[in-house]
Amino acid sequence: MNKMKIALLGYGRMGKAIERIAMERGHEIVLKIDVDHPQFDIKQADIAIDFSDPSAAYENLKNCINNNVPVVCGTTGWLSRYDEFIDYCNQKNGAFIYASNFSIGVNLFFNVNEYLAKMMNNIKGYEVEMEEIHHIHKVDAPSGTAITLAEQIIENSDKDRWKLDSAKQNELLIKVKREGEVPGTHSIAYRSKVDAIEIKHTAFNRDGFAYGAVIAAEWLLGKQGVFDMKDVLNI
Repeated sequence: MNKMKIALLGYGRMGKAIERIAMERGHEIVLKIDVDHPQFDIKQADIAIDFSDPSAAYENLKNCINNNVPVVCGTTGWLSRYDEFIDYCNQKNGAFIYASNFSIGVNLFFNVNEYLAKMMNNIKGYEVEMEEIHHIHKVDAPSGTAITLAEQIIENSDKDRWKLDSAKQNELLIKVKREGEVPGTHSIAYRSKVDAIEIKHTAFNRDGFAYGAVIAAEWLLGKQGVFDMKDVLNI
């Protein structure tokens, strides 16, 4: 594993967790950019990891691609421009990974969720709903992870959209809770009149997210193209 010079775009809780794990793995942090750093030279980095504010993410990503710096992004809230950015990245022959959640456990959970949704699509009498719980500081709701899970279910069911708090028959209900310092809990339940089937992922701290982001950066370095965590984990 080669030592990397990493730019951290966003230096909040996740940025600090990534910094610690990256340094434990022998990498160097050459930039730590927060909201009060409007100008910086990204070219001093081998790779960038973006967990910035949604309002800054798109320009951060373009800056990386314009300067041939591969970038790993875990920021949510900017995804209305995702397709636009992917087109731009491909035009510039950039290297990019986006994940709504970099936790290895969560990415395995995504596979379990998709598999279960496909099975349940052929079974009548069950109604599906989701719940996500995060800390009170989290800005977006539902979480990016919850949206990914919801999209997997919608793709494999008769639901055609997700809704918060209350939902019609053709809508997938996502219940959102903000409590204390909860790093992230996501659960999906299929309920009938006689039983329930539930799957759940609970994060105990942010280290799983940070570790996955660093692993993704190590994997992306030297590559070209647009990838996701399935590519990184070969699942």
